[in-house]
Amino acid sequence: MADTTVKVDSETRDRFAALAAARGQSVRAYLAQLAIEEENQLKLNKATQVFREVTSKPGIAEAFDAAFPDDAPARRTRTGRAA
Repeated sequence: MADTTVKVDSETRDRFAALAAARGQSVRAYLAQLAIEEENQLKLNKATQVFREVTSKPGIAEAFDAAFPDDAPARRTRTGRAA
């Protein structure tokens, strides 16, 4: 992959350098990892949104609990205590 230059102010450059050093990485490696982490976070946020939409439909949570009873949360009383 070809190299390129990104212009940032010196304060931002120094902050990236400090963050990279704290991880034992070069700025180049840190920025590459940061890009991957941000891409993954965007995907996770989208998946969370879709999951919440699907599970908010009537009967879905109960069907999931029935299909995976060992993973179902403990039933709660009106006071919030486990039944």
